[in-house]
Parts: sequence; C-alpha cells; structure tokens
Amino acid sequence: MAARVEVIVADITTLDVDAIVNAANSGLRGGGGVDGAIHRAAGPELAPAAVAAGPCPTGHAVMTPGFRLPARHVIHSVGPVWRGGGAGEDESLASCYRTALALAGDAGLASIAFPSISTGIYGFPRDRAARIAHETVRGELATHPSLERVIFCCFSEGDAEMHRGELREADA
Repeated sequence: MAARVEVIVADITTLDVDAIVNAANSGLRGGGGVDGAIHRAAGPELAPAAVAAGPCPTGHAVMTPGFRLPARHVIHSVGPVWRGGGAGEDESLASCYRTALALAGDAGLASIAFPSISTGIYGFPRDRAARIAHETVRGELATHPSLERVIFCCFSEGDAEMHRGELREADA
C-alpha cells in the first residue's frame, strides 16, 4: 500500500503521529520557530536528550523520544542556511528529508509529520523548499514500507497552498 501524503495547516506540536520532524540547529539545543515550539511542548526532558544525540551536521537527522508531545518521537533534522543556491543547499535540504524518512522507516514507524525545513530564519525560498520536499519524499517512500502516512504540516495557509500545488503536480 502506498503511503498517503497530505498537507495540513496546524501546530505540529499537537499532532498524534509516530514522529514529528524538528527543524533543528546543529547543536540540537533548541532555538526559535518550530524548534523552540517543539522544545517547549515536549518539556524539559527533550533538551538533554537532544544534546546527547548530537551534534548533528547539516543534512542529517537524529531521533529522540517525544516526551510530553502527542508524537512518540522527534526527528531532529538540520537544514541548510540559504546562501543563494550555489552552496549545495538543495542537496542538503533533500538529505534532511531522506535521513528523516530513513530513521522513521528503520524504526518501523507508520506516520511522520514534516514542517517546512529551512524556510524560516534559515531563509530557504519557500516554493523551492516545497518542491524539494515533495520530490524527495515521493522518491524515498517506496524504500520505507512501514510508512503509511506522511504529513506536510504548514504554519500558514500560503505555505500549505504551495505544498498542495506540489501534490497536484505529482498526481497529474
């Protein structure tokens, strides 16, 4: 059975899934945006667990328990800082999605939710990031048969519409 891919507008910290992906920094120390929200919602146990799992280089991911989150796991993925597109940013971003899916698949997880990695303070162009995210996920799902549901959890309706456009394009 092929995994169901969906796009929603929601607070990722409220999702009852096997894993949520955290757009983390390489020190895994928490920060602003979705990273800070996940750390706050998971409770004080997440910070030491994340630090113990790190550091984590750009394009890679590590997994910790979800602690006080409805999600059972947090996959901390370190996205690239946008430097204009000529510094390997596209491949690093694709690697974030690949490594997160590999961790989820290796753990036998059935559901995973992604935020828009690197599109906040890291400055990655949102439309380009959405295209890379969807292309990478589509290309990787067959290698992770346990995954039944992949959610792109967007912060705004505008971001969600970009992701829905990518889904429509994939279905065309």
